[in-house]
Amino acid sequence: MLTKLITEGVDICRINMAHADHDWTRATVEKIRNVSKKVGRELSIMMDIKGPEIRTCHMENSIVLEKGQRVDLSIDANTFTQDPDGVPVIGVNYPSLIQDISVGNAVQVDNGLLKFEVIDKTESRIKCRVVIGGKLGSRRHINLPGVKINLPAITEKDRGDIQVGHEAGVDQYALSFVREATDIDILREYLVSIGATGKVVAKIEDQSAISNLDEIIQAADSLMVARGDLGIECPYEELPIIQRRTVKQCLRKGKGVIVATHMLESMIENPVPTRAEVTDVANAVFEQADCIMLSGETTIGKYPLECIRVFNRIALRIEASGGAGFGEGRVLNGPKTMMLRSAKILAEELGETPILLFTKTGRLGEILSSLRCKVPVFAFTDRPKVLRHLLTLWGIEPFMMEFEKDPEQTIKDAFDRLIERGWVKKGQALVVITNALAHGRVIDTLQLRYVD
Repeated sequence: MLTKLITEGVDICRINMAHADHDWTRATVEKIRNVSKKVGRELSIMMDIKGPEIRTCHMENSIVLEKGQRVDLSIDANTFTQDPDGVPVIGVNYPSLIQDISVGNAVQVDNGLLKFEVIDKTESRIKCRVVIGGKLGSRRHINLPGVKINLPAITEKDRGDIQVGHEAGVDQYALSFVREATDIDILREYLVSIGATGKVVAKIEDQSAISNLDEIIQAADSLMVARGDLGIECPYEELPIIQRRTVKQCLRKGKGVIVATHMLESMIENPVPTRAEVTDVANAVFEQADCIMLSGETTIGKYPLECIRVFNRIALRIEASGGAGFGEGRVLNGPKTMMLRSAKILAEELGETPILLFTKTGRLGEILSSLRCKVPVFAFTDRPKVLRHLLTLWGIEPFMMEFEKDPEQTIKDAFDRLIERGWVKKGQALVVITNALAHGRVIDTLQLRYVD
């Protein structure tokens, strides 16, 4: 199945460390790399770091809570009992819960399937009334909308997971529940301390992140609009506005953006999407997000391959119809970035003229991607890490190739590769961004070349 998914066009595999142990992680990364080699396509691997989560205690059996009944939450993380009045007492792994929460606050459990209201609190418990009842299972996730959480950006578990990811060669680290730019700085400092070079993705999941959005965009390499928890932490009618604002801000600041969660949720059980899901995916593509992401659909779902095909069909059709143009406000500084904008304008006005670039860091690809060019951009690099980063950028088709000392020979080698792969034809014009030798000096150039 992994072979089929990669062949169908998957660019990134995400490993969710909320559900993965270290042995499984090592084996899975190795499996992805082996299948990638067999298929002949590089893949980027993202480690989704669990981050600071609040969960209920372990329970051998689930319980059913009825609307209107009392339920207490205890700061003893291992407690699951009943008090003398028959009120369920459920442990929570957050020692500061009582200090941080107030009477009248909402407690949402298991992605909002259950909802409690705080009616009183003691030194060791908060007393709640069930507003939305249902079955409560073991170790369910808790959201506290509007409550400022006093938790570390990364936990000891996260540090161990990141170390394993570094050793296994993970390309990106997505940090859950980012609240402010400092959280990203803390993760970066740890990555530097162990010699890891992966990109940092900030997951936008609560109201604090929305309040600090500009600073978080500046600090991170890219953002993920994680709509599952975000739709619980914020009023759901605000969710489309938050998504649009986040995508727009990322494009204008030249940062990547991923739209995730519940995109084809019904296809976990059904072979075709709902019409509403089609429209939702289409909106993310129209907004020109860099990536659209599947979760349960390709982990526990019955139709993972069909989900990828649905993504492809929608993305190809919507991209052909145009985009929202959020990147038109992109601010560019410096002569090199302005040269890239000139390359975009030249290629688009010539019509059907791709752009060819060569990069050792990926920076040229990042800038051109953020400009949302209406022509293909072929990016050649000699570094596997850079290639896997370029895979995540909108509109970039990356290639791995050794660079020659003579820039002219490198261009000819790239032409040969593009012809061989069927991306260009002989005689076709290309806008080429590369270095050139001039009297012993290396200079940046923008050239109009014809494939020979």
